[in-house]
Amino acid sequence: MFDMGFWELLVIGVVALVVIGPERLPKVARIAGLWLGRARRTLSSVQEEIRRELKADELKEILDKQARSRPLESILEEPAERAARPASITEAAPTPPQDQASAGLDGSTAARRPVERDTSAS
Repeated sequence: MFDMGFWELLVIGVVALVVIGPERLPKVARIAGLWLGRARRTLSSVQEEIRRELKADELKEILDKQARSRPLESILEEPAERAARPASITEAAPTPPQDQASAGLDGSTAARRPVERDTSAS
């Protein structure tokens, strides 16, 4: 936060020792440390809350964008439209499976065997 080196801290310590005195310096240092800790915790909680709010805003924008591009009603209506539409003849009749003779490129009717590998060498 502050770019303070060893010599700056030493000067601050000497001034505090002269101004406050050696009897009260440990108590003042402890109280200053407590206040500094509270300030850091408060700052970190505020930063975390700001991050959460930004994420919530981003999520809200994404949801609004999706709602504008494709409303929920249209998504829900699509399956109902498909079910209500009559199936055409080509959709209703399944395609017959091709036999091996018509599926082969060379016209042979013999089925091809899978290649066997020698596993005894491993």
